[in-house]
Amino acid sequence: MAADVVNRLDRIGMPQQPRGGAEAGLSIVVPLFNEAAGLASLHGRIAEVARRLRQTRALAVEVVYVDDGSRDATLAAATVLPAAGIDLQVVSLSRNFGKEAALAAGLDHARYGAVLFMDGDGQHPPALIETLVGYWLDQGYDVIYTAKASRENEPLLLRLAVKVFYLVINWGARQKIPQDAGDFRLLSPRAAAALRQLTERNRFFKGLASWIGFRQIRVDYRPAERTHGRSTWSWYSLLGLSIEGLTSFSVAPLRLASLLGFLLLAFALIFAVDILIETLVYGQSVPGYPSVIIGEMMLGGVTLFMIGIMGEYIGKMFLESKARPIYFVAEHRLLTEDSQADDPAARSAAE
Repeated sequence: MAADVVNRLDRIGMPQQPRGGAEAGLSIVVPLFNEAAGLASLHGRIAEVARRLRQTRALAVEVVYVDDGSRDATLAAATVLPAAGIDLQVVSLSRNFGKEAALAAGLDHARYGAVLFMDGDGQHPPALIETLVGYWLDQGYDVIYTAKASRENEPLLLRLAVKVFYLVINWGARQKIPQDAGDFRLLSPRAAAALRQLTERNRFFKGLASWIGFRQIRVDYRPAERTHGRSTWSWYSLLGLSIEGLTSFSVAPLRLASLLGFLLLAFALIFAVDILIETLVYGQSVPGYPSVIIGEMMLGGVTLFMIGIMGEYIGKMFLESKARPIYFVAEHRLLTEDSQADDPAARSAAE
């Protein structure tokens, strides 16, 4: 499995032993889904930051846009972006595989050692990139992750759900996932190389980037307001992402099911002793029908809940056993400052 990853990296020119300093370069990975309206503005801000990094730190920078099966003109908008001051890759996936697959595709196609991930909706401020690079080059951190400084503008129910999610996923975990940490983060060359070795199909990027270890530091920021469109994340999709993250990265749900079963067993024993005392000592007969029905309904619901949890894990084992590719690439273009068509013919690839 690791050999497959190395072969993919060889084909796109990624060094197997990345260097650690500014000479390693920086790849900025931006997954896109229906972001045509604001892409040109975002690219301009990223290119400006890249020019400053080249001038002040002699740091080579490229941006890798991964179109995750957008239904609008995102791909067309990406292919006409200027490669002025920054090399540009456009990777178009064959369909919508999800953000985790898009992040993996960007990581696989990154040509430079260090890799920075950010969203394509403009809410991750490109101006913060220089700060993250400073922690990497000046202070030697390997994973510089960002987190929202405040969630005061979010609904109370969402804030409570986030707290519960991190409480559950970190329960009993050796390497805890920082609360409120997002996908906006920079990985040093050795951290990026370590992440490439994690080849599981059911991926949870926040968890994997924390699990690899190395020197990590948190940087708080305030997300910018969306200047176009609306978020594609609904309550249903956020719930699905939470379940995916929990069952992909943690066994906490299984432990919770075991704890719930133990508590029910303890309750049943206490209830049985209470009935026995009332019958033998006080001679009182406990009416059976209501207690039996309520008990059966409770046990049946809990049993189905536990089966559902186990089913999630079994389903993931089934998908992992198939060893299907995480994504397929429909088109891949590389544009450089020297030529706007360094690779004029779009390549089709199965990766």
